[in-house]
Amino acid sequence: MPIVAPSLLASNFLKLQEECTMLNESEAEWFHLDVMDGVFVPNISFGLPVIEQIRTTTKKVCDVHLMIIQPDRYTEAFKKAGADILTVHIEACTHLHRTVQHIKSLGMQAGVSLNPHTPVDSLKDILDDIDVVLLMSVNPGFGGQSFILHTLHKIKELRRMIDERALNTKIEIDGGVTLENAASIVQAGADVLVAGSTVFKSKDPKATISQLKHIA
Repeated sequence: MPIVAPSLLASNFLKLQEECTMLNESEAEWFHLDVMDGVFVPNISFGLPVIEQIRTTTKKVCDVHLMIIQPDRYTEAFKKAGADILTVHIEACTHLHRTVQHIKSLGMQAGVSLNPHTPVDSLKDILDDIDVVLLMSVNPGFGGQSFILHTLHKIKELRRMIDERALNTKIEIDGGVTLENAASIVQAGADVLVAGSTVFKSKDPKATISQLKHIA
């Protein structure tokens, strides 16, 4: 069964406490928290103060996805804010290995994210050092976009790379995940489903999370 990581970017920020309570009562294992700076991606979301508050509401995994330039400047701050997993973009890191090692030295799991145009082969020299690979299945910056079908090929290729090395690295898929395509994403080899609009715009978010968790 996949790990379900609802993206709070799609939640109702005026009811954030209620949304967190709903996730705590659901089968979701991770809270996915998207941080955008308006520079690396063409949108601005939320940052450290919001994550600090969300952290106080849950004992579940806080999965923080940094869509920002110079993420190295903030790794310690996000650890302090409560991140369990800190994911940076390969496209934003000049010294990726150093960034990954710093994240892990702080006691967090390290994730690396790839934009749709970035080949999974670019991870071959860092794959052994990371805990999560987050494949963007939409162009990052905005919720509600459609899943890019080529991502299925990338998942399969990455699954082969991980299995050949007998690694425990998780494959996380972010963007356009729906009840209709989740099964094909999991069958391709994904371990973690990030779902924003699919969860928070549904009439029964907890039921939707359960459906994603038990997807065939």
